[in-house]
Amino acid sequence: MPPAELDRIDRQILHELQRDGRLSNQELAQRVALSPSPCLRRVRRLEEQGYIQKYMAVIDAEKVGVGLLAYVTIRLNKMHRSTRGPLSDFARDVQDWPQVVECHAMSGDMDYLLRIQVRNLAEFSRFAMDTLMQHPAVIDMRSSFSMQRIKEGGAIQLPDVGGER
Repeated sequence: MPPAELDRIDRQILHELQRDGRLSNQELAQRVALSPSPCLRRVRRLEEQGYIQKYMAVIDAEKVGVGLLAYVTIRLNKMHRSTRGPLSDFARDVQDWPQVVECHAMSGDMDYLLRIQVRNLAEFSRFAMDTLMQHPAVIDMRSSFSMQRIKEGGAIQLPDVGGER
């Protein structure tokens, strides 16, 4: 379903659930000015159609002991010999690395951007040297470390559809 098929109430529901995924159906219905039954039907439809992919808790990384956040760009050797190719090999292998909490294929000079969450610099160094740089397809790696969190987990800005507000 293209975004044009989302009406104002659907967008409101998505907005409210991005802000607080633990809202009860009753509270959500009140916030979007619906009765609970139609609100629940809309939420189920949004889930079934893939607009809502999952619900999850945002964990305080410092409190659970993985306070070092690094962003790493990876460039692959396109000539790496493999039956599947270096991009698919790397994309497959990154799934098994718990330190990598996000991975994006990128345009530009680098092939991938990784978000890595670890305990400390020593753990990052071990992972970088023993895993990332040892991967047969990796030819370049650049790291940047988060010094301070300014904004995190912002909600996706939903486009207005058909001039509705």
